[in-house]
Amino acid sequence: QVQLVESGGGLVQAGGSLRLSCEASGRILSINAMGWYRQAPGKQRELVARVTSDETTYADTVKGRFTISGDNAKNTASLQMNSLEPEDTAVYFCNAEISSRTTAGIRMTMGYWGQGTQVTVSS
Repeated sequence: QVQLVESGGGLVQAGGSLRLSCEASGRILSINAMGWYRQAPGKQRELVARVTSDETTYADTVKGRFTISGDNAKNTASLQMNSLEPEDTAVYFCNAEISSRTTAGIRMTMGYWGQGTQVTVSS
């Protein structure tokens, strides 16, 4: 069983910074991608940033303000968020594509989600 656990959300004033962290645990063989999505009230979940071994992708709305980093050795990913705006207020979810081995010894690759962490930016 693979789990993703997020930390680092909270309340911050506009212009401030927050750092989100995500740690994957379980019978992990490899992590193919890790990313962050967010969902604001009444809106669809959207990609914020994603990192693989080959590339890093950002939503246009966060380019230049957010930085994603991954550490495969520690099975972690972080999202440094600077110059936060009220429009960044949302629940942020960690997502990862992970290859793992089941208890039956079968290798499988699946997408996993964390439980979400609230980020609130006040004006």
